[in-house]
Amino acid sequence: MKSEMLSQTIIPNKVDWDSIRNDFPILSTQVHGQPLVYLDNAATSQKPLTVIESIERYYKRENANIHRGVHYLSAEATFAYERTREQVKDFIHAEKIQEIIFTRGTTESINLVAHSFGKIFVKKGQKILLSAMEHHSNIVPWQILAEEKQAEIRVIPMNPAGELILEEFDRLLTEDVAIVSITHLSNSLGTINPVKYIIERAHSMNVPVLLDGAQSAPHIQVDVQELDCDFFVFSGHKILGPTGIGILYGKEKWLDLMPPYQGGGEMIKTVTFEKTVYNDLPFKFEAGTPHIEGGICLGNSIDYLNQIGLENIHQRENELLAVAYNALKDIPGIQFIGTAKEKSSVLSFVLNGVHPYDIGVILDQQGIAVRTGHHCTQPVMDFFKIPGTVRASFSFYNNLEDIDRFTFGLKKAIKMLV
Repeated sequence: MKSEMLSQTIIPNKVDWDSIRNDFPILSTQVHGQPLVYLDNAATSQKPLTVIESIERYYKRENANIHRGVHYLSAEATFAYERTREQVKDFIHAEKIQEIIFTRGTTESINLVAHSFGKIFVKKGQKILLSAMEHHSNIVPWQILAEEKQAEIRVIPMNPAGELILEEFDRLLTEDVAIVSITHLSNSLGTINPVKYIIERAHSMNVPVLLDGAQSAPHIQVDVQELDCDFFVFSGHKILGPTGIGILYGKEKWLDLMPPYQGGGEMIKTVTFEKTVYNDLPFKFEAGTPHIEGGICLGNSIDYLNQIGLENIHQRENELLAVAYNALKDIPGIQFIGTAKEKSSVLSFVLNGVHPYDIGVILDQQGIAVRTGHHCTQPVMDFFKIPGTVRASFSFYNNLEDIDRFTFGLKKAIKMLV
């Protein structure tokens, strides 16, 4: 099920962004009588028409369960689903197809590793090393594991710019650390962490590393072999795909040793009441009927991103971020939260004397969608001693008019609230 070509012609390093914007039908929506300005891309991305149509096409032409049927529809659906696995492998530059596991999303992928890796490799008294800027989904599963195993969570601190203090990481990285699990790109700060350094240092102590790529996968080119991470996780819905589908990449050496996360159909070779023999990778971790249409449509979203090019996307989003920062930086009382030298796609801020929620409500009345609150990173907000932020997060289909309307709308909100 190969997606159609984009509606625009792409010349190397030159993309017709206006034409690309037309590929996203929701961007023509009216909200409260105003054209939609969608700046909540860190929560979920919008979908191009090719992805939307692929869902309908699957149910009209190929709907069948996969891997188990000998009939035509099952074979077609299986081919399309497994084609996506190959695309994901290439998208993140994994070495082997069996290292790509389909899950429901980033959260389930982390839970899978915490459960299955932790069951075997985390011992009483060992340490699990996280960072101060983690999403709750990369904190809570490890806390559950630590409680079960009587292990300890250690936290790499950050500075006021939202950058990890690497000297403290080096100090915390001791022989009793079982795993490092860290965000690649912070959803609340936009910080791009120095994960190559972290991985190299961890591996020098024989410590594996999981990267939470929920935010990095949509915005920067990822090469898991070059990074040498042991696990990499991300969600389909943040890279233009549907909800309910995600990816766990794991090095084969770890996945072979880890026990299954769930039991059921597909993850078995043979079953008797006396003993079950588990299936080979990747199916050992894919119990039951999967999110078939989600997996197939994820392939279409990857096709779309590849045709634009992650380098072009990263450059475009950095330009939008810079324009937005310059438009807002002189607003009286504004304080940006997350000012790391290396960052991408996220502009998070507070205004003196104004609650982020109130700003969000007034912006919504003007058709402008931003995210307000703690963004599932309450420890980050505690560090900055704030209840939450206003977060504008950008994607390549945003444009300068979106930033102009956002700036105007924010200034209008401030006049009403201050």
